[in-house]
Amino acid sequence: MEKSLIASGKTVDLAIEAALTQLGMDRDSVSVQVIQREKAGFLGLGAQLAKVEVTYEAPDPAPKVALSAASRSKPKAAKPAQPKTEEKKEAPKAEVKKEAPKAEVKKAPKAEQPAQPKAEKKPAEPKVYAPAAPGSVEEKIEKFLKGLLEHMGSDAVPHAWEVEKGNYKVEFTGSDLGYLIGRRGDTLDALQHLANYSINQGVEGRVRISVDAEDYREKREESLRRYARKKAQQVLKNRRRTTLEPMNAYERHVIHASLQEMDNITTHSTGTEPNRRVVIEFVR
Repeated sequence: MEKSLIASGKTVDLAIEAALTQLGMDRDSVSVQVIQREKAGFLGLGAQLAKVEVTYEAPDPAPKVALSAASRSKPKAAKPAQPKTEEKKEAPKAEVKKEAPKAEVKKAPKAEQPAQPKAEKKPAEPKVYAPAAPGSVEEKIEKFLKGLLEHMGSDAVPHAWEVEKGNYKVEFTGSDLGYLIGRRGDTLDALQHLANYSINQGVEGRVRISVDAEDYREKREESLRRYARKKAQQVLKNRRRTTLEPMNAYERHVIHASLQEMDNITTHSTGTEPNRRVVIEFVR
């Protein structure tokens, strides 16, 4: 059954973190509804904490079995003690003459085979990126993102290539890439938005750019698909709809696509950006 918990904090993220710590759950196991956003106030006056409601699935309580009045009041009757039967004396066994011990035949020890060393796993070979051609769209993308990264104080290197006509992928290499990914990919999304806006100003036709680091997009998609299936199973069990946390358009698309073939389940989006959410409903 579903239960909910209300928590507060200086920011919405800190309020969610406080609730997850109290429940001992991870972010993908709960749904979050923002009840109240934080306010700084003026000179400390009128300030208020952020408040969120976290909904989670709790196991149903085990049913209690009540004892009948008869079974509580009537003690079990004790069985009468059985008289012990006298043990029969066994007849003395005839003595058996022991045979002379046979001479032991010593077997020659087997030659020990030398232990074969275990095959060591080879480390994954690093990816090799082809250099962008001078004057190409790939070169423009790499130059633009390299300038952004320098302003951010990052030494990561962008590598761009065309996946299909008009669609380009960019992958960052270097150290401390978690800083470029950000919380739930927020920084990657911002870099991707800026790259799409800037590059489309100077090229013919529409260019689509996808920015990634450490295969975060693929891992996030798989996490969202697992999350969607789990919430859909809860909806089927309780026959009651559930509303997921706010997501961007790309993440909502992954949720819709994951559940479109599932029986007795339908999905739609509600709300306005940036708080637009996916609703999962039970249908007959």
